[in-house]
Amino acid sequence: MIDKSLFQLKGFKGIMTFLTIMAILQGVMIIFQAKYLAITVTNLFNGEKLSLQLLPILLFVTFYLAKQIIILWREKQMHTYASHTGSMIRQKFTNKLFILGPTITEKEGTGHLVTMALEGVSQLETYLKLFLPKVMNMVIIPIMIFVYTLTLDVRSSIILLLVLPTLLIFMVILGIAAKKKADTQYESHQLLSNHFVDSLRGLETLRLLGLSKRYDRNIQKVSERYRKSTMGTLRFAFLSTFALDFFSSLSVAIVALFLGLGLIGEHMFLLPALTVLILAPEYFVPIREFGTDYHATLDGKNAFQAISDVINLPEKKQTNSTKLLCWNSESKIDVENLTFQHQDAHQPTLNNLSFSWKGYGKIGIIGASGSGKSTLINILGGFSEPNSSRIRINDIALNDFSETSWQEQLLYIPQHPYIFHNTVANNISFYTPDASKADIEKASERAGLSDVIATLPNGYEEQIGESGRILSGGQEQRIALARAFLDDKRKILLFDEPTAHLDIETEWELKSNMLPLLENRLVFFATHRLHWMMEMDQIIVLDHGEIVEIGTHEELVASKGHYHNLIQAQMHGTGERHEQ
Repeated sequence: MIDKSLFQLKGFKGIMTFLTIMAILQGVMIIFQAKYLAITVTNLFNGEKLSLQLLPILLFVTFYLAKQIIILWREKQMHTYASHTGSMIRQKFTNKLFILGPTITEKEGTGHLVTMALEGVSQLETYLKLFLPKVMNMVIIPIMIFVYTLTLDVRSSIILLLVLPTLLIFMVILGIAAKKKADTQYESHQLLSNHFVDSLRGLETLRLLGLSKRYDRNIQKVSERYRKSTMGTLRFAFLSTFALDFFSSLSVAIVALFLGLGLIGEHMFLLPALTVLILAPEYFVPIREFGTDYHATLDGKNAFQAISDVINLPEKKQTNSTKLLCWNSESKIDVENLTFQHQDAHQPTLNNLSFSWKGYGKIGIIGASGSGKSTLINILGGFSEPNSSRIRINDIALNDFSETSWQEQLLYIPQHPYIFHNTVANNISFYTPDASKADIEKASERAGLSDVIATLPNGYEEQIGESGRILSGGQEQRIALARAFLDDKRKILLFDEPTAHLDIETEWELKSNMLPLLENRLVFFATHRLHWMMEMDQIIVLDHGEIVEIGTHEELVASKGHYHNLIQAQMHGTGERHEQ
């Protein structure tokens, strides 16, 4: 009933002990409030004066208020625990994303990961607040009421006991069906979130290409699929609630019937009969509450499983065994026989790559889609571990690029830089929080952001990102460039198709801002846009995971090999004129 992975949460055993004590105390309060309410009614029925019932009435009110205090205290403690656990899970989740790097984004989708980090964690908090208390109440309170009613009327206790398995069977059957529906709903939600975020990011480009209406229909189709799966889940939830209410009401009616017959036949007294009748509905309340909230917490359970799957993914731990000097004009990198193969792949993504470089310079990585450009960038960033390689930096041997002193020198600029829900200034200075306002403004100017920021109502204090002002793809890239311009200490730049999603005009405008950033640094620039290669000092040409050519632009054009063929194919495909 309780997911085993919940036991791995910090403080889970303690909170379950607390909930057990609270459930026992609540059960005691329910029994005693029923007892003294029955005593009051029985005494009044027997003709005693109301003034003589002050003590049982006071005790009834006391136990009733005590029950409410227990419930409020439990809810407060669960809210605190759920919030603390949610923050801890979100921190672990985001830390894991940073460790895994862009590979997990490519696999899961940006929209899905963002949804898990924000909405998914909120659903997990709701799951903890609602599910755990209801489970403990359902397990403990009915047993306490059954044992107490057994001392008052055996027949009524047996009726309650016989109805319970029927309710549980219906809960199990409908719960399994509802879970399948909820799983389908969660998959639809994942698809919708990825589709929506990707479409939103490329909306401006889609409009320029006249494809926005087509994507409107795609979003509508995915949304309709999500709506149908949601309604299917709700139907099972309503059916489950109806079944619980029907059988619990029927059982209470049967208990009342036999109690009435016992009173008529003078086989039992009014006080125990009335006490049992008051407790009978309370016997089913925890079960009904659990059944109702079970469906409300299914999304939280699915979200927790999805988040746990990401957190539990194997990772290549950073090493700090070697202290590499900061990259300078005399530094050297040598890579030999680098091979990488995904676990489920039948052949290597990268196969026996070898290259070297000394000092500052711009190294272009070019190739068709699927040639292994992004994989190579991920390995250079330490996000992925090669299956085999010989790596030497300044004649120091490394197993891979996850060395802390290497990664501390890196700046990584992907296709879609993440824009946080914060001000423009805080987004630019996110990795350098101690930067002054003058430094931020200077970095913005170098990245070509000044004119854009000048048009914003609040300037550098304008809220952007989620729930804020939406930026175009080119403006997002300028934010990423401003972050890089703001950090002059890191001398190694990794670019992974930074302009792939931009139109030609925006790319050429952005290029003039990017070129100064590449000076006096070691740059690895992966792209399929060939015009960038004329700016590179060395070009690595990849094809099906292998280096087929390596050299300068002029050397590769003159050799009329694979690089020359790429140029010819792009010229014929786009009609562009190429300058040699």
